[in-house]
Amino acid sequence: MFKEGKRVLMRWDYKWTPLSKGYTDKILYINAGSGEIKEKDVPPVMKEKFIGGKGYGLRLLWDATKPETKWNDPENEIIISSGPIGGITQYSGTGKSLVVSISSHTDSVIDSNVGGFFGPFLKFSGFDALELQGKATSDIIIYINGIDHYVEIIEAPETDVNSHVLVEELTDAFADHENEKRNIGIVSTGAAAEHSLMGMLNFSFYDPKRKKIRLKQAGRGGLGTVFRDKRILALVCKIPGVKGNLNNVVDLAAISERGRRFNREMRELDDKQCQMRQTGTAHLMEIMNDHDLLPVMNFKFGSHPEAYKIDSSVWKQNFTQNINDGCWIGCNMSCSKGVDDFELQTGPYKGQKVIVDGPEYENAAGLGSNCGMFDPGYIIEANFYCDTYGMDTITWATVLAFLMECYENGVLNMKRTGGLDLRFGNSKDALELLHQLARGEGFGLTAGLGVRKMKNLFIKNGWGEAGFLADIAMENKGLEYSQYMSKESLAQQGGYAMTNKGPQHDEAWLIFMDMVNNQIPTFEDKAEALHYFPLFRTWFGLVGLCKLPWNDVEPETNALSDEPAKVPEHVDNYVTIYKAVTGREFSKERLIEDSERVYNFQRIFNLRRGFGTREHDKQPYRAAGPVTAEEYESRAERYDKQMMEKIGVDPAGKPTEEKMKIVRKHREEQYESLLDAVYLRRGWNNKGIPKIEFLKRIGMDLPELLEIVKDYQQS
Repeated sequence: MFKEGKRVLMRWDYKWTPLSKGYTDKILYINAGSGEIKEKDVPPVMKEKFIGGKGYGLRLLWDATKPETKWNDPENEIIISSGPIGGITQYSGTGKSLVVSISSHTDSVIDSNVGGFFGPFLKFSGFDALELQGKATSDIIIYINGIDHYVEIIEAPETDVNSHVLVEELTDAFADHENEKRNIGIVSTGAAAEHSLMGMLNFSFYDPKRKKIRLKQAGRGGLGTVFRDKRILALVCKIPGVKGNLNNVVDLAAISERGRRFNREMRELDDKQCQMRQTGTAHLMEIMNDHDLLPVMNFKFGSHPEAYKIDSSVWKQNFTQNINDGCWIGCNMSCSKGVDDFELQTGPYKGQKVIVDGPEYENAAGLGSNCGMFDPGYIIEANFYCDTYGMDTITWATVLAFLMECYENGVLNMKRTGGLDLRFGNSKDALELLHQLARGEGFGLTAGLGVRKMKNLFIKNGWGEAGFLADIAMENKGLEYSQYMSKESLAQQGGYAMTNKGPQHDEAWLIFMDMVNNQIPTFEDKAEALHYFPLFRTWFGLVGLCKLPWNDVEPETNALSDEPAKVPEHVDNYVTIYKAVTGREFSKERLIEDSERVYNFQRIFNLRRGFGTREHDKQPYRAAGPVTAEEYESRAERYDKQMMEKIGVDPAGKPTEEKMKIVRKHREEQYESLLDAVYLRRGWNNKGIPKIEFLKRIGMDLPELLEIVKDYQQS
């Protein structure tokens, strides 16, 4: 890569701080514009109240920015932090880190969790968090050498910016020999991030069985776009290697015992439960289709007769089997499935054979059924190009589905799309749209604006009826919906639209509890679930854990427990592991308390930026019910029965349009009642603003927060 030797613009040598009880208590600050590099101490109050990971990212971003800071201002930051548990190798799912920034896509605060090596390697290099600020004038590479303990800002050479090429070149450049490749973690993005508002970041990991570099994604909210706006081409971290106790934990034996217990569950139960080691999250395809929960044609329908063409059996045939597909060392979930030697049919790498990471469920459902595509070859190709171009697959899929419904309803035509036929199922032009975006050309640039901005643009241009476009535009807070149908689950509607960052299922996935198992029938039950599960899942992002080992394999006796949806035995595992890493007194109640502080801090951070009130928790109607007559009539028996039993209105003899209005009024009222119940349970007023007495009770009554809350309560 560096044919004439690398040109170092700035070098900073540091004294290495080894980890103690999962922390170094040091932050690495780098300003890409000024070249300043320095070490910062973690204040004790920050460690106590914000824990790590997402918590550290939010606190650092708050301190670095102002309420009016824009995503492309130099003072905006990208913060990467793992957490105290992150990087241990004795328990599955401990390689996660969290990325936090002001979003180019939503203009609010975004956080995204990601696997791969960089987050743990950053810790082992001596830092609990990396704080990136400023904007370089030309492309740079930031290199963290955790062996000889220095950081360099390097002038980036002319090269292919797309991740699958770039990470190979960088790994070769910084590894002195083959065995060192496993000790390098890289963060990069691709060409689509430069031309859109919704680019994502790729975090690399070395696959020792394949001897290849692979990628995991920090997908949501435009983090890759912010990264490239700062003219950062890549982050590279190199360490001496990974060994048993780099976190210097308090009780390694306790962690190892829980790890052995979980590994036994994986060996004995996974094949009978979710088959994560065979198909990863793609095992969900037929389950979602069978329960009318699979997004089809922009979330219009929940199932399709051709869904079998992209179900888990198809992905099992495509994925390489009997290989440890973990994205972090020691993880036995092995869910990072891959398609080996896939020959590309389009684009700049046509004819090349590549490894494709996934598709996971969200990719197969989003790129596939939600766009009317039931061709696994197309899904694999689109998945690959999204990844290497630095484009979030969930976001892109929902963008494409929205455009296709607009096209089929006359909002768009070939003149407006520059000659692209964007009907559902047209994979050829769908791929061309993605390639256009990566080239920075044509209608691809419009697609790169995202659903909310396109919706407003089409309305402004007079291309469609405003109400219809608002109903089918599947976004909330500016973020596109992830790939689950929420129409028949009021709790999941809240689990999407009441999130801090927008409709991503990492806060709460309550569809089965609510719709299938009827475990939370009342508003109070739903409110309790929408209190507990977002907080429990927030905790994973504070400490460096992956969610999947929590409930994608369950102990055999879990169904007999008092609260099977919480998987109590695994919760106890996490309590034990946290205590064993940090030595801190801990309990399942304190776990929720730790998360509650950070969750409410993020809510107030949104308020600081002009968001975070009730109107921003509004959902598009397509998330709650049928927008079109075709949609209603596809489930007419269900809707008519609900009208009789739940609303108390006899549908007999009523035209479809009248029945749709009755259903809509009821469902919108139900959602408003849910908001009231959840806000009350969360300690917020009916505008969605945390109450001062509640903030005092949870220990988040910081003066700068109380000032903002008081202003909103007085307005």
